[in-house]
Amino acid sequence: MLDLEAYKLSFLEYMEAQVPKKEPRNLYEPIEYILGLGGKRLRPVLVLMSADIFGGGREKAMDAALAIEIFHNFSLVHDDIMDDAPLRRGQQTVHEKWNINTGILSGDAMLINAYQLFENYPAEHFKPLAELFTKTAIEVCEGQQYDVDFEERDDVTIEEYLKMIEYKTAVLVGAALKMGAIVSDVSQSIQSEIYEFGRLLGIAFQIQDDYLDTFGEQAVFGKQIGGDIIENKKTYLYLRALELADQSSAEQLKHLYTISPENPSSKIETAKQIFEDSGAGKATTAKIKDFTEMAFERLEDIDVSQKGKDFLIQFGTNLMNRKM
Repeated sequence: MLDLEAYKLSFLEYMEAQVPKKEPRNLYEPIEYILGLGGKRLRPVLVLMSADIFGGGREKAMDAALAIEIFHNFSLVHDDIMDDAPLRRGQQTVHEKWNINTGILSGDAMLINAYQLFENYPAEHFKPLAELFTKTAIEVCEGQQYDVDFEERDDVTIEEYLKMIEYKTAVLVGAALKMGAIVSDVSQSIQSEIYEFGRLLGIAFQIQDDYLDTFGEQAVFGKQIGGDIIENKKTYLYLRALELADQSSAEQLKHLYTISPENPSSKIETAKQIFEDSGAGKATTAKIKDFTEMAFERLEDIDVSQKGKDFLIQFGTNLMNRKM
């Protein structure tokens, strides 16, 4: 039965059973803490969903799902240290609750634990899972470095930005779906197609995330509206506005992204107006639609039941409508 909530609940039960209290507590308690902070659990759900759709069954995919969730949270622990972020999901970040050294060491242990989970698979699954995981992990690191580099640059291109979000966000979505396909013993071509579906959908999701950061409703989006503008993030919306706006508005927008006023409300409203007047807002929603449609096109040639295909399309549609 294809049921996202059921996948999430079964995964949480498995994760709770597989993350026992261990010594030394100062190493393992932060791991238990970050894994217990909640979240949509989107990536492990994708692993289980993929395994069910391709006939392998979610039980075979549990360790792969746990590996990808531990890796994702490992990256959050280290990202929070790099950003000096005080909160994660409304709670203290690991380095704030403990200290930076603990955050680094516990994060390192999480990465190792993620790799250990693949040892539970037979050789024919272990090798492709480990290879995919290694490729994805280094790409996520590369994406994070691009993101950091872009903060100091004023010549970031749209092509560079798309590569950054692909590596930082989308490859992990693709990898999650491919892991479910690997443990289900489907062909290499199907594994590649479901990976591309996830990668393209992940890019669309991240561009939409950027758009909602400016034009979303805070109660629905769950984050402060205008956060990317406050932080001078060079998102697709910003880069497209520089291309489409008249010279005066483009220069004004560039200037806004060099200042950090104590009260940012005027900065946010001015930037939003430039985004709207230039047509960058509409261009951004069109790009989201383009990537979503490209993702759905990859499903056309996948040898899977129509029920499974329809479920993937519904999942993608709900994701783009922020119902997930």
